[in-house]
Amino acid sequence: MNERYSSVNGTKRAKSGIALAFSLLAMIGTAANAASDATKPVDGGVLNVGLGTDASIIDPSITGNSITALITRNIVDSLVGQAEDNKFTPWLAESWDINGDNTVYTFHLRQGVTFSDGTPFDAAAVKYNFDRILDPKTTSSYAKSLLGPIDKIEAPDARTVIIRYRQSFAPLLQGLSLPYLGIQSPTYLQKAQSTTNTVIGSGPYVLDNFTKGSGSKLSRRADYNWGPGYAAHKGPAHFDQIVFKYLPEASVRLGALASGQLQAIDAVPPANYRSVQGNGKLQVVTRENPGVNSSYFLNTSKGPFQDLKVRQAFQSAVNGPAAVKAAFFGTLKPADNILGPSTLYYDHDISSLWGFDLAKANRLLDEAGWSQKDADGVRKKDGGRLTLHYVYDSTSLAATEVTLAQAVQYQVRQAGFDLQLDPVDSGGLTARTNANDYDLTSFYYVRAEPDILRTVFHSAYIPPAGSNVSRVKSLDEKLTKAVGASDAERKKLYAEVQKEVIDQAYAVPLFVAAYQLGASKKLLGISWATNAKPNFYDAWLDQ
Repeated sequence: MNERYSSVNGTKRAKSGIALAFSLLAMIGTAANAASDATKPVDGGVLNVGLGTDASIIDPSITGNSITALITRNIVDSLVGQAEDNKFTPWLAESWDINGDNTVYTFHLRQGVTFSDGTPFDAAAVKYNFDRILDPKTTSSYAKSLLGPIDKIEAPDARTVIIRYRQSFAPLLQGLSLPYLGIQSPTYLQKAQSTTNTVIGSGPYVLDNFTKGSGSKLSRRADYNWGPGYAAHKGPAHFDQIVFKYLPEASVRLGALASGQLQAIDAVPPANYRSVQGNGKLQVVTRENPGVNSSYFLNTSKGPFQDLKVRQAFQSAVNGPAAVKAAFFGTLKPADNILGPSTLYYDHDISSLWGFDLAKANRLLDEAGWSQKDADGVRKKDGGRLTLHYVYDSTSLAATEVTLAQAVQYQVRQAGFDLQLDPVDSGGLTARTNANDYDLTSFYYVRAEPDILRTVFHSAYIPPAGSNVSRVKSLDEKLTKAVGASDAERKKLYAEVQKEVIDQAYAVPLFVAAYQLGASKKLLGISWATNAKPNFYDAWLDQ
């Protein structure tokens, strides 16, 4: 995964737990908002956050997991920051220079910064981190894609880092602002036998512990004094601790939020969204994700989806808006393009090029030779059934997304597709995609920069090298050219890529994923990163 995602909302739902959650919400729903009008942040206390999905790896350099990014944003700093208005701000780099064709980036580093293990931050530390990411042994597929086609990294002195490219690479600053390229202590990295469960950065919090399947505990650094340029303050964070708790049961997260055991939760269940929103002491803040929308990616290299007409028929047989409404109760928007509307160079004209059309789906399947049906209504050709295997990670795919898949399963059956849902664990999903043993799978990627399309559709990232699970090669030239082109040319190229993804039915976009934060109204000072994740550095609790 992330910045790849395969889950939006909580997984299992216990009826008794939901009833308890509704009861608790009703009990406090009429209470007056207890938050005062205080504007000065208060230091101290513990922020307890409930998470509906888990992270298997805490090192942001070797995973694209969204929960890893959420947690480690508090632990690792980046060279540059990106404000909510998308402007880049200083952080570990006080300033930078970029040459005319975006092939040489020179960063001038902040002085006086240290990692939490006491190691000084300098140019050598930056170079070591990026060299490690570029090393194939590190398996940093997503972080490596953010760095692009680097020629060399130089550290001519302690305060200067120069990154040189073999070709123009415009998206670097946006990639550098993400936690996946956050700078870790080189002393720690050189000594650590494994970074799966630990990370040491220069951020406002220190990771006390991380346990897969349980959560993470972070403690404030008292000497932190170099926050990002977009932050409201520069000194230590306000909370003494942040505790992230993995609570897959939606009812448990809701009940804990309503009772005050948690101050924030992610993945507010769609069925409970309006109840939480209407509670006088709670709030729901939604941020739509930029990047690649949650989609079914069709494997063009094997099976029925090698045929363009079969892919187009499947795309036409899916009534996305109806399925999304049924699964998410209207809390999320159906996707009309492979890119989300908040992504740079999103093309709104794509929506007119495709959509649900059962008659078209039936016609295309007839033309493709799947004209016969068996007694179950499944189409046949040369004695074989039109069976498709949707492989997904059952440990991270939300219950709502399984409901969505079941709705799609029913819809495409009307055209004669036999869509089989194949749940596996995270290791099984990796094994299946690496072995090319699937017909379709799903995920979404969050990034404000349209270069995310290169991560998902360039042949250099066909599994096991990355996330091009559609296994397409036709977009390489445009995706490569776009990273170094002018703004006008980039817009044109990315419009062409978006059109081809839909026209060739490499994917079936489903919904615009969004981060839905349920929180106490006493929780103040949260800002939002451009990857639609809450920043807790400025956050505090009004007592």
